[in-house]
Order: sequence, then structure tokens, then C-alpha cells
Amino acid sequence: MSDRWLYAWALGSVAFGGVSLIVPLYVVSLGGDPFTLGVLAAAAAFAGVPGALAFGGLADRTGKRRGFVVAALGLVALMAALVPLTGSIPIVVGANAVIWFASAAALPILTLLAVTDVPDSQWSTQIARLNTFQGVGWALGLLAGAVWTAGAELVFDPLAAQQGFLLACAGCAGLSCVAAVRLLPPDPRPGEEPTPRKLRRAIRRAGRFNVRGVTFPFSPVRVDPRDLHPSRLARRFTPDLTLYFGAIVLIFAGSAVFFAPLPAFLGDAGYGSDGIFALYLVSSIASAVFFDRVGRLATRHDAELVQIAGLLGRAVGLPLVALVGIVFGATTIGLVGTAAVFALIGVSWAVIAVTTGTIVTQLAPAGVRGEALGVYSALMAFAGGLGSLAGGWLAASSFGLAFAVAGGLVLSGAGLVGLLWHRTTAVTTLSRSAS
Repeated sequence: MSDRWLYAWALGSVAFGGVSLIVPLYVVSLGGDPFTLGVLAAAAAFAGVPGALAFGGLADRTGKRRGFVVAALGLVALMAALVPLTGSIPIVVGANAVIWFASAAALPILTLLAVTDVPDSQWSTQIARLNTFQGVGWALGLLAGAVWTAGAELVFDPLAAQQGFLLACAGCAGLSCVAAVRLLPPDPRPGEEPTPRKLRRAIRRAGRFNVRGVTFPFSPVRVDPRDLHPSRLARRFTPDLTLYFGAIVLIFAGSAVFFAPLPAFLGDAGYGSDGIFALYLVSSIASAVFFDRVGRLATRHDAELVQIAGLLGRAVGLPLVALVGIVFGATTIGLVGTAAVFALIGVSWAVIAVTTGTIVTQLAPAGVRGEALGVYSALMAFAGGLGSLAGGWLAASSFGLAFAVAGGLVLSGAGLVGLLWHRTTAVTTLSRSAS
């Protein structure tokens, strides 16, 4: 099967990367406060899981997966074009939620299409390529935003520059939609599509090159939502898995508390749209560089210990952004210091993305590992929604308080992971002693 369709999705990912940041900046330019940004991010987070489940179910029942991917990209193009034509913040919030509904809906279907007519032994490789094309596209979207806004703001006012980039993102999504019509692989024939169990194993082996999670950490991860039975999983929760799910809620809620009001904080600190895009790009690049290295480290050592180290770095980095911004602002020292902290945050995301799926898989009973990964994805979005609302509300009174709470939540999550590591280590030691 030709891989040319991956370039179509990469083009769509460029649009997603650009939209992920330009919409919050546009809301700020329209007069939105930090709480408004919290609502914006929460709506996007809460829209994710229903999007994946609704489109995934419809695609399964109809068998027309290509059509649903094309429809999702067309919806993104339409909503991205609508945003710059309105000055109504509620309409922008709604349109943005639709964009991320469509994004989450397309992801699991694309995973299925990625393995169409591919031997089982190559599924993981093909899904990894899909992840990489998406990650590179996302980073290019951030780079395009930095270049566009830097150049356009020399000629136009910031609001007009943002509107122009939103239209460019809409055009990019539209081109992706046209390319998808021509290049997407055919729908699997009845009886030839992969079983959910085999596909989930391939997804786990494919790695976690999820660069978009660096700056949009509450979007659902790439899982196959078919044949999920949360009630069956709940009956088979182990204490260790329950404890780790609690840690996941704290980690992603803390990340959302930080990221939801962040564009407003950086704007108040004196950074223009181009500078904010550049900082987000630094974080994405740092994460991409360290994905493989973290994977090798987690293979040689306990995944829990590697994750604790990453979480401690993240817990320090989130409030440190506020400290550097408040003390130095958008000066040269402030820019260098903030970029260094953003790189730390990006590396910490690589640690989280690589190790979390591994830990969930290790802790879940063998018969419900696929469902456990589905619950992990849902908890990520749920915690992200609640954290976004809390972050916007706290930042409305104090950015320093919001970022300190964000770091505290992540630190609490690290504490639970440490407790989990202690429990599992103690059990292993007792088992060895008994034998």
C-alpha cells in the first residue's frame, strides 16, 4: 500500500498545530480573560472522547471509514474559516470544540486505515509512521504560526495577522481534505479488518511519538475505541491500577491548569504571537528529540522511576514559567530562561507519553488491557477539562497561584506513582523471599 496518504494527514496536522495556539491567542485579542481561556480549553477537552466514540461507532457500523476522515477534515476547514469571521467569543469556543471533536474522531479511524492491507507484523511500524507524520505536521504548524505572525504583524495589527493565519489554517485543512479524498487507502473489506485486541497490541508497540500532547496535553491518545467495556474493567480494577488512574487524573489536571491560561500569561509578560508560537515550538522539539531516548531509558530501568523523574521536572517547570516571566518579562534573559523551562516541560512530556501506556499495560489484568488504555485516554480528557476550568478560574486572580497549583497537582501525581513503585517493589521483594 502506498504511504502517500500520510502526507495528506500531515498537512491536516499542520492545520491542527496552528489552530491549537492561534485560537487561544485570538480569544485573548477579542478581550477574553484567563477564565475564558479555561472554558475554551475545557470545551475542547470534553469534546474529544465523544468524538472518538461517536465516529468510531458509526464507521464500524457503516464500514465507510474514508468518508468519515474526509468529513472530519472538512469540518475542521469550515470551523477554522468561521472563527476569524466572528468577534463572538462563545461562537469561537463552540467552533474550537467542533475542531477538536473532529480531530479526536479521525484519529482512531486513521489508525485502522493505517493497517489496511498490511501484514500483522508491520502494523506497529505503520502506526509509528502515522504518529511521526502527525507529530512533524503539528510542529510545522507551530513553526508556520511563528513565521506568519512575525511577518504579518510588521504590516497589519495583531488581530488582523491572527485572522489571516486562521484562514491559512482553514486552507491547509481544506487541502488536506482534498488530498485525503485522492490518497486515503480503501476501506477494509468485510472480514479483513483487524481485531481490536491485535490492533491494541500494535498500538502499544508503535511507541508514543505524540508531540501534540506537549502543548495540548488533554487530547485523547491514539487508542482503538471499539469493543470497550468500562463496566467489565471496573469489576476487574486492581488496587494498583486504581491508584495509578488517580495519579493520571492529578498529572493531567495539573498540566491543564497550566496550559489553559498560559497564552494570556505570556501575552501579559510582553511576548507577541510570534514569540509565543516559538516557545511552544521549542517545547515540541525538545519532546521529539527525547522520545526514543526516554524509551531506551524506560526499558533499562523501572518505568515508574523514570516517570517520577519526569514528573518532578514538570512539577518544578510549571511554576518556574511564572517566576521567570514575572521577574524578567520578555527581555533577552527572560526569553532564554523561559525557552529553557519550556524545553524542560517538553522533555517531561516525552517521559509521560512513553511511560504511561507501559505502566497501564503492566498493571492491568491481561484480559482488559485494551479497555484500561481506553479508560486512560478518557481520564486524560476528563482531567484536562476540569483542570482547564480550574486553571482559568485561578489565573483570573493570580497567574502565580494557578501555576503553583498546577505544579502541586503534578507533584501529588508523582507522589502516587512513587507509592505505587514502593508497593510493587515490596510485593516483588516478598515474592522473591518466599520462593
